[in-house]
Amino acid sequence: MDMLPNLTVRQLQTFREVMRTGSFSEASRVLGRTQPAISSMIANIESELGFPLFLREHGRVSPCPEAHYFLEEAEQVLERLDRAQRVMREFSTLDRGSLRIAVHPAASGYFLPNILAEFLKDKPKIHADLMMRTSQVVEDLIASQEYDVGLAETPPERPSIEIEQFALRCVVALPEASPLARYERLTPAELSGHPLAMLFDEHPLSRATRDAFNRQGAKLVRRFTLRTFLPSMRLVANGLCIAIVDRITAATYPSQGLVFREFDPAIEADIAVLMPAHRPASQLTQAFCALLRDRLDALKEPIAP
Repeated sequence: MDMLPNLTVRQLQTFREVMRTGSFSEASRVLGRTQPAISSMIANIESELGFPLFLREHGRVSPCPEAHYFLEEAEQVLERLDRAQRVMREFSTLDRGSLRIAVHPAASGYFLPNILAEFLKDKPKIHADLMMRTSQVVEDLIASQEYDVGLAETPPERPSIEIEQFALRCVVALPEASPLARYERLTPAELSGHPLAMLFDEHPLSRATRDAFNRQGAKLVRRFTLRTFLPSMRLVANGLCIAIVDRITAATYPSQGLVFREFDPAIEADIAVLMPAHRPASQLTQAFCALLRDRLDALKEPIAP
């Protein structure tokens, strides 16, 4: 069947219907075309193949032996096309595909999994690969074009990555019973002398916190040094310290035993949605990113006391 690629889908469908019904007239009725159009299409197929498929005698048609073999070939082609159309419809309705997501530790425990669960709740055929790595590694995974989307601390600009930044104000995490919980906003003056859980010295949020305390002449007491804010939540809930944390941690941690308040002056955690710059995003990736952006935008709203 070397010449099969020269035949059209409509020709193959017409031939299959003639074989099923056993006549040109019945095939024309089923397909909604005229009998001369059916006869002409079969003749064109036979001309393309170089041999007859039907014997025509006294107004009746009988398939030649070659027609039965050709029917098997035609049905395989049409079935593959039907299957491809079904799959592509599923892609267009976001019912099929895969997502490869790289996320930094702060969002890996609750925030990103919650969004992914919301997105996939009615999409059982979607496969997701969720990789937790440091922000630097997330950046490299997206730059290598290996992953579809990343969520990490905002990296420097680089041509292999599309960066959409979200500046999210940090908030103060307090023990629920703390006298400071009566304030809607807290400043370094109110937190002066209270034990804090903070990130390591080199982190931008630690530097910004020290600067804020220094400007107001407040006493900063670091009790715990952490790599991420998430462990500080249990320490705060048990009354061991206070923490000035990013909104992602605050928004997704189960808040038993603690409350959150706005911090003044503003300290912002710069978070970015990262996407590969050298390949187009799938419809599925675009839809997921739209939901992710929506949830990040919601974190810009003030904390309700």
